[in-house]
Amino acid sequence: MAINVNTVYQTVLLILNKEQRGYITPDEFNKVATQVQLQILEDYFEDLNQMSRSPQNDIDYADRVSAVDEKISAFRQNSSVARDTTTSNVYKLGTVTYNGTELQRVQRNEYYNIIKAPLMAPTIKQPIYLYQNNRILSFPITATPLDIDFIGTPAAPVWGFTVNANTGVYLYSASSSTNFNLMPSEQTNVVIRILSYSGIIIRDPSIVQAATQKIQQTEINSKS
Repeated sequence: MAINVNTVYQTVLLILNKEQRGYITPDEFNKVATQVQLQILEDYFEDLNQMSRSPQNDIDYADRVSAVDEKISAFRQNSSVARDTTTSNVYKLGTVTYNGTELQRVQRNEYYNIIKAPLMAPTIKQPIYLYQNNRILSFPITATPLDIDFIGTPAAPVWGFTVNANTGVYLYSASSSTNFNLMPSEQTNVVIRILSYSGIIIRDPSIVQAATQKIQQTEINSKS
């Protein structure tokens, strides 16, 4: 279940209009919404990274990791790809396997060191791969397909619309709209972050300040 893009846009407009702050167009909203969704997704990875470095109660730690992992799950995908072909829609690459054997990812400098040392050469039982320019180069495996788990690139949220020929008013079009990929529990977070950008767009520092403080407080509460 995703967050409805029309609900978010109408909420943002309601808050701005209630305070007579200004207005953001659908095009402005769509651009901001795309950026906000990517920021929130990146925050998930940063949260997991911080949790892995912080000593916590085992039960508390597990609950927090599970909660973030559940949010990320909406973006998880798996697919089969050919070796040395461009992978599409991959935001972050996860596990790469061939016939059930997991390949170890190495960097280019590591690869050079490996091929110089015969005893370190990759084998069918211990294969490796490079990932560059959205291509997977596996060694010594040259057969395909390779199976990959990955975080897919989120579809950009779009508030689709038509324009009333007589009034010039924007009319919501569900058929040309794309909802957020985020879980419904993130709706308030999405609205607040969009309001923060909206304050910049309409040049109202008070909105930016209020939204920023709310975001910071929410982050503090989630980690306390």
